[in-house]
Amino acid sequence: MSHSGRPGPSYSQKQGSKATRARGRPPVMHRITVIGGGFAGLTAAITAAEAGAKVTVYETHHTLGGRARTADGPYRTNEGPHALYNGGPHWAWLKQRDLIGPLAPIPPLEAARLRLRHRGVLRRTPPFAMLKLLRRGLPQAPVDLDFMTWATGIAGEEGARAAAHYSAVALFHHDPGALSAAFVQERLRRATKLPPEAHYPRGGWATMIDRMAARAWNLGVRMETLSRIDSLDDLSTDAPVVVATSLDAARRLLRDDSLTWTSGRTALIDLAVRTRRGDAFAVSDLDETGWLERFTAQDRSLAPAGEQLIQGQIPIAPHENKAAGIARAEQLLDLGFPGWRERVTWRRESVASGRTGAVDLPGTSWRDRPAVDRGDGLYLAGDQVAAPGVLSEVSFNSALTAVSLALGRNALDLKQA
Repeated sequence: MSHSGRPGPSYSQKQGSKATRARGRPPVMHRITVIGGGFAGLTAAITAAEAGAKVTVYETHHTLGGRARTADGPYRTNEGPHALYNGGPHWAWLKQRDLIGPLAPIPPLEAARLRLRHRGVLRRTPPFAMLKLLRRGLPQAPVDLDFMTWATGIAGEEGARAAAHYSAVALFHHDPGALSAAFVQERLRRATKLPPEAHYPRGGWATMIDRMAARAWNLGVRMETLSRIDSLDDLSTDAPVVVATSLDAARRLLRDDSLTWTSGRTALIDLAVRTRRGDAFAVSDLDETGWLERFTAQDRSLAPAGEQLIQGQIPIAPHENKAAGIARAEQLLDLGFPGWRERVTWRRESVASGRTGAVDLPGTSWRDRPAVDRGDGLYLAGDQVAAPGVLSEVSFNSALTAVSLALGRNALDLKQA
């Protein structure tokens, strides 16, 4: 471990005095160590501290946030498109603690600029067959059948494929049709719900992370940044440990080869372009898998005046390289953002491999993923472990479960504390 101390200046104005932090806090009954200062780690730290535990968080990076960090500079990008769904339990928990902050609503005119690529052209409405999979009263899809087989029986092959590809916005997987029907159906419903569940913290996710970090600090949580933990022996503690890292990092740290689960592999593209009237708000690819979104449509603070920030996610197969994904992204850009090449002022590309949450194959569900309780006072939290929910909801639910097990408390009681 190379550094310990308080969070950086972005939190200092919110910390308050030691006396203020101590007032009203329950007496300390337990000690808990959290490895990882992302969304899951901060959720675990806040929950444990509210229950009276003395908490230490170790974070390898110099700032907190994990994949919920927002880049500094004129282009406020997240690591891939991020949305906060208000249908999950984390929404109420965050809102109760005033941690969400101001939201960036999508103007109605912009929302009307959602475009769908189908049969090579942009459309305003989905194919009729796809709508059969969105109607109310549709039976719960089976866990042990793949989505494409199940959906084809209801909507035909074309409708099933379009629905599978649309669901990729909440899956980051190149072949959603091959996944468990129950798993994909839930995400399809959440992604197409009206009014939309997806919301965006103004200024990017870092603003919410800052609030969570300030809340943790005010509860007395000790946060050590630039503190890499390579072995549990580095901790010199017999307190319960919550490992709130990626599953790959947890596998290396715990030397446990069983900590694996299927995830997506996604080409990410970030673009800043000069503003042009008529650009699409978002483009969903129903012919393949892919999504582009103009994030400045709802939040002008993410880019300088006169520029628009576009972020795209193109799931790619294991045999595909980044160039293949970026080429597909450029095809969508040509359709939804005419003349974009001449308007580019900034560009960035990357690949997210195994960092976009768990996906469940036919015959499996979230209950089959690596268990939160690893025994001997060791617990996992993150978006690829055995907890229900969509995207960040899995991180939240696993963090609450980990702390409730560590403290011997009911998770519902901790949520409402």
